[in-house]
Amino acid sequence: MAKTRESSSPTLQNPRVAKNQPTQEEIALRAYRIYMERGGMPGNEAEDWIEAERQLINENGKATENGNGKARRNPKVNSAVA
Repeated sequence: MAKTRESSSPTLQNPRVAKNQPTQEEIALRAYRIYMERGGMPGNEAEDWIEAERQLINENGKATENGNGKARRNPKVNSAVA
């Protein structure tokens, strides 16, 4: 029987992750920030998580559109009151 070039051992495949998908850690940190901005009141963990994920996906999508691979953040502007 002739040998083939294919290996008999299985190869590991890297999981395919969309480029605009945030990591669990990124979502958790953003959800915590949302929680703190709400005053730290418990009871909205799922909503905070979903909102954090939505924000990060939107930011990552905008970064891809800009072509630089990083989310572009608007600079904070402090207005002077006279």
